[in-house]
Amino acid sequence: MDMHYESIHIEQGKPPRSELLNSSGIAKYNEHWGRQGDRAVIALVDNQPAGAAWYRLFDETNQGYGFVDAQTPELGVAIRSDYRQQGLGIRLMEGIIQQAVSDGYPSLSLSVDPENQAAVRLYNKLGFEYVGTAGTSWTMKLDLRDKV
Repeated sequence: MDMHYESIHIEQGKPPRSELLNSSGIAKYNEHWGRQGDRAVIALVDNQPAGAAWYRLFDETNQGYGFVDAQTPELGVAIRSDYRQQGLGIRLMEGIIQQAVSDGYPSLSLSVDPENQAAVRLYNKLGFEYVGTAGTSWTMKLDLRDKV
């Protein structure tokens, strides 16, 4: 839950953790975590969580912000601020991408605030492509079929 809160990019006036994570539109990302298709990788530094990447499937009736289709898990990633700019994000992303390939998914999607240029650069470097806009965020997609 800490990593999920960390992953939500709000520059100013970010609501408290419980309020934000239980708000409509956000709660779906953590409700009933552990259902079929939920996956996560965690980075520990000195036995403390420094970052995490995860994905979850949504469907037409319960779409996430980065929804593409019901066969494409939506990805989330977070790095604690004191561990950023150390290569942890790319290692986590590579790990979760490998997990999605192993699980047989054809693609991954995500939602990103285009103002979060560090994240956009990372996603572009990994091969994610812009596929649309949802609200104020970009939806990006990575084709996994060539990663097998």
